Amino acid sequence: MDIKAVQTSYARWAPVYDKTFGAITNTGRRHAVEYINRRPGKVLEVGVGTGLSLEHYTPETRVTGIDFSEEMLQKARDKVRDLSLNHVTELRQMDARTLDFPDNSFDKIAAMHVLSVVPEPERVMAEIARVCKPGGKVVITNHFQRERGVLASLERVFAPLANTIGWHSDFEIGTILQEDALTVEEQKPLPPLGMMTFLVLRKSAVV
Repeated sequence: MDIKAVQTSYARWAPVYDKTFGAITNTGRRHAVEYINRRPGKVLEVGVGTGLSLEHYTPETRVTGIDFSEEMLQKARDKVRDLSLNHVTELRQMDARTLDFPDNSFDKIAAMHVLSVVPEPERVMAEIARVCKPGGKVVITNHFQRERGVLASLERVFAPLANTIGWHSDFEIGTILQEDALTVEEQKPLPPLGMMTFLVLRKSAVV
């Protein structure tokens, strides 16, 4: 995925995102936030987009959101202002491949429906692992490639259109499971039809 293509694609999607892709991915987003809310802390949301998740965090959770798309972030800032979301401490334009935070900064990191739309997701996961505190959790919801069936065939058909539609339909789960410091703690399919996957990774307490 080319970074300029991502920027162009999400500038185009920003005005209608909430009622299109945002609606489709709402189940995964709510599931991730509910998990994070069980033990509030300092949270980084990578790919915060238009801020659809922000109103669902508990007031005790301190949320920092980043996104590469300034158009998406403006929508998120509007939500924070209009809904008086005081638990949102900061929204910043940032490339997730080079996070501008010190090591071990966050208790939890959320990456909801973003890893299949960023360039170099392996680098993004390395940065996520770096800024997560030892013993902290990385909470992921995403679509991953199926190995068989009709949907798997459709994923392969749409794969060459990644730069146009703004996401990789054939994204493999192994791409994000390469960090030695992160181990899978929970993994399960999400409705509808198990199209999305919920993942919790735990950062080793000894790094």
